[in-house]
Amino acid sequence: MDPLRVPAQQETKLHFLDYWRIIRIRKTVILAVFLLVVITATLVTFILPESYSSTARIKVERDQSDINFSEMRSWNAYDPFFIQTEFETILSERVLGKVVADLNLDEEWGKKYNNGARFRTSDTLAMLKNQVNLQPVRNTSFLEIRVFRENPEEAKTLANAIAQAYKDYRLEQRKELSMGGILALESRVKEHQVRIHDAQTNVDYLREKLNISDSASSEVGPSMLMSAEAYRKLEALRIETEATYMREQTLVERLTNLPPDQLVQALPTAAPDTLLSSLLEQLNYADQKLILVQKEYGPEHPEVLKAVSLRDELRTKVTARVQGIVIGLTERMGAIQVGLEKLKTEVESAKQEDIKTAAKTRPYFEAKRKLEELQRFGQILDMKIASERIELSLPKTTMVEIMDPAVAGVRPVRPNKPLNIALGIIIGLVVGVGLAFFIEYLDTSVKTIDDVERSLQSPVLGVIPQNVGLILEEGVDSPHAEAYRVLRTNLLFSRKDDKLNTVAVVSAGAGEGKSTTVFNLASVFAQSRHRTLIVDSDLRRPTLHKMMRVTNSLGLTNFLLKQNTLEEVIQTTDLPTLDFLASGKLPSSSLGILSSAQMKDLITELKRRYDFVFFDSPPIMGVSDASILASEVDMTLQVIQYRRYPQPMNIRAKQLIEKVGGNLVGIVLNNINMSQDENYYYYSGYYNEYYSKTEDDTEATGAAAGDKAKPDIKSKY
Repeated sequence: MDPLRVPAQQETKLHFLDYWRIIRIRKTVILAVFLLVVITATLVTFILPESYSSTARIKVERDQSDINFSEMRSWNAYDPFFIQTEFETILSERVLGKVVADLNLDEEWGKKYNNGARFRTSDTLAMLKNQVNLQPVRNTSFLEIRVFRENPEEAKTLANAIAQAYKDYRLEQRKELSMGGILALESRVKEHQVRIHDAQTNVDYLREKLNISDSASSEVGPSMLMSAEAYRKLEALRIETEATYMREQTLVERLTNLPPDQLVQALPTAAPDTLLSSLLEQLNYADQKLILVQKEYGPEHPEVLKAVSLRDELRTKVTARVQGIVIGLTERMGAIQVGLEKLKTEVESAKQEDIKTAAKTRPYFEAKRKLEELQRFGQILDMKIASERIELSLPKTTMVEIMDPAVAGVRPVRPNKPLNIALGIIIGLVVGVGLAFFIEYLDTSVKTIDDVERSLQSPVLGVIPQNVGLILEEGVDSPHAEAYRVLRTNLLFSRKDDKLNTVAVVSAGAGEGKSTTVFNLASVFAQSRHRTLIVDSDLRRPTLHKMMRVTNSLGLTNFLLKQNTLEEVIQTTDLPTLDFLASGKLPSSSLGILSSAQMKDLITELKRRYDFVFFDSPPIMGVSDASILASEVDMTLQVIQYRRYPQPMNIRAKQLIEKVGGNLVGIVLNNINMSQDENYYYYSGYYNEYYSKTEDDTEATGAAAGDKAKPDIKSKY
C-alpha cells in the first residue's frame, strides 16, 4: 500500500451558516458581478430604441351558416389547436403578403432601412413577423394582434391592416371551398349518371334474356313456386304424418307379437271396434249360459250341446274379427306410409324447382339491386348539391369580426426600463452568488477546522488571526499573544512525555507563516519563564534574523561545519529566557548538512541546555531539509495558511512527515480572517472584547506609565 496516497475526502453537508460564510468571504466577487450585470442591463436598456405597440382584438369562429341546414353539423367548444392554427395562418405569407402589398411596405421600408433600395418581399415579411405578437384571450375565441413599431401611427395601421387581411382571407377561403365542393359534387354526379345508365341497360338486357315476367320483375328476389307459408304448412303436415305412421307401426308390431287371448283382450283398447265389442259381450254371455246349463244337465244333453255350439260359433266370429282389425291396421299403416312418401316427394320437388329458378334469375336480381343502390347514391348526391347551394346562398355568420380596432399608443412599451433594471438586479445577484459558490466549490484549500481534522486526521492546536505581528513588539497583553498562548497550552498538553522539548515547525508550501509562528510561539514560551531557543534551520531562505534585526553571517552552518563553537553562534535577546541561533551562510557544497551527525549531536546538546528548542524549516514539499528535521526532533507542528494551498498538498506534507518517522502533534491554522468567518469567532471574539474593555479602563494609567520599550535582540559577540 502506498503511504503517500491521498485518502478520499468524506462528503459533508453545508449548514445555513456555511452558506452565509461563503457569501461574506466572496462578497467582492458577488458585488463585482452584481454591478457589472446591473450596469450592463441599464446601459442596454437606455441604448435600445423605444417602440410603441398597437393592439387589434378580433373574434374568430369556425365556418358556419346562420341556418343550420345540415342536421349532422356539430358545435365544438374552445379548441386550442384551432386557435394555434389560426395564429400560423395570420403569420403566413398569404395574409401578411397582402398587408405588404396593400401598404407597399417593400418600398416604404426600403427607403427607411435599406438606403432607399426596395426590399425583397421575403425580407419584408421576415421583418414584419418579428414585429407582430399574437395572443389568445384565455377560454374565449378572441385573439389579440399586437404590432410594435417606433412610430405609434404606423403600429396602429399595421395592426388594423393585418386584422382586415385575415378577415378577407377567411371569407375568400370559405367561398372557394364551397364552390370547389359544389363543382366536385357536380362532376361526381355526371360520372354517377353514366354508371346508372349502364346498370339500367344491363338490367333490361337480363330481363329480356331470362324471360322475367312483369310480376316477377317487381319482386326484390326470384319468385318461388311455393310460398313460405305453404311450405311451412306442408312441412308441418309431413312431420305430423310421419309421427302418425310411426305410432301405427309401433301399434301393429306390438299387437302382432301378442298371443291370441291377450290380443283379444288388448285390441278393443288399442283399436276400438263396435262389432268386436258386441261379439265379446255375446261370447261372455254364451260362456256364462254354458256354465249354468252344464250344472243342470249332462254333457250330452241337447241344451248343453246347443250352448257349446253357440260359444264355439261366437269364438270363431271373434277370431275372424280380430284378424280383420289387425289386417285393417296394417293396411292403414301402409296407406299412411305411401302418403308420407308422396308428401316428401312433393316437398323435395318444390325445393329443387325453386333452386333452379333462383339460380336462373339471380344475375337479373343482382343487377337490379346494384341499379337500385346506384340510384339511391345518386339521390344522396343530388340532395348534397342542393343543400350546399342553399347554404352558399344563405347569409353567413361573420367568421372573423374586428371587435376592437387598434389605436395609436401614447407611451413606448419597449424597452421596459423598470422591468429590465429589476431583472438586471435579480440576475446580477443570482449570477454573483452562483459564481461565488462555484469558485468556493473549485477552491479545495483549507477553510475550517473541520476541513483539517477530517482530511488530515490531526488535531488543530492553534488558530492564528490575520495581520499578526511580532509578539515582542506588540506586547504581552496584545490579543494576538493570547492566540499563541492557547497554542502553547495545547502543545504542552499534547506532549506524551515531559522530556519532549524540541519542536520543528514545517509547512507544505512557502509563505504560510511558519517563521512568524516559530518566533511568536518561542516568545510566548520565553515569556512564561521557559529557557527557549529559536533555531533558524531554513538554510535556503532564512528570515528569522530579519525579525531579530541581527546579522546572518554567523550561525548554524558555522557550527555544523566546525568553524565556531556553540557558544559563539548562539545570540541572546533582551528577553533573558530567549536565545537565537541564526542559519548562517550555506556553502553550495554542503546542501545535506542537516542530515549530518553533527546536527544530531547539536539537537541532543540543545535538549540538555534548554527547556524548549524551536526549529524553523523550509517548505517540506520543496526540499528534503524539513523532512530531515521532522525525523530528528521530538515533535513537529504543521502550519497551514487559511485558503492558500489545496487540501491534497497539505495531506501530502503530513504523509511526508509520517513517512520519515516524524511525530506530528498537531496543526496550526494561520492567517484566519476573524471578521469574515464566524467559525473562528469563539477563538478570539470574547478575548478581544475583554481586552478592549480592559484597555479602555486602564487608558489613563497606561498613559502615565508610558509605552513599553521594544525588545532589543543582541548577539553575544
